[in-house]
Amino acid sequence: MDARITVLTLGVDDLEKALNFYRNGLGLATDGIVGEQFEYGAVVFIQLQPGLRLALWPRTSIAHDTGLPVSAVAPTNMTIGHNVGSAAEVDQVMAQAAAAGATILKPAHDTFWGGYSGYFQDPDGHIWEVVWNPQWAQPA
Repeated sequence: MDARITVLTLGVDDLEKALNFYRNGLGLATDGIVGEQFEYGAVVFIQLQPGLRLALWPRTSIAHDTGLPVSAVAPTNMTIGHNVGSAAEVDQVMAQAAAAGATILKPAHDTFWGGYSGYFQDPDGHIWEVVWNPQWAQPA
C-alpha cells in the first residue's frame, strides 16, 4: 500500500461546537459547515497543509455511513501530533488551545528524548500532542 492519506476525520458530538473550537479558538481556516442539505452529510473541512485536510463529522454520521453503532469515546485510541519549530511555539499553541476551551492533559515539558511537548484534549476528547523535536527540520 502506498500511503496517500488526504483526510483525517474526527468524530464529534456537536458540529457547531467543534467548528467554533477549531475555527475561532485555534484559528484554523474553514468555510464552515457544508453538506447540511443531505441527511448525515453535514461536515466541516479544514485545510491543514497541502494535500491534507481535517474533517469534523458527527459521530452519528460516521456510524450511519459505516454501519457501526455509535460507541463510547475512547481518547487513547490515537493522538494527533502537531509538530512546531521551537519550544516557545509549543507553549504558544498550548496556551491558545487552553484559551479556546481545550483540556490540558499534560503541560508542555522537556521530554526524555530531548524534545519538548504537551498534550491537550479538544471538546470531543481527541488528544493532540504539540511537540518540538530538535532532530526534525522545522515544518514548512
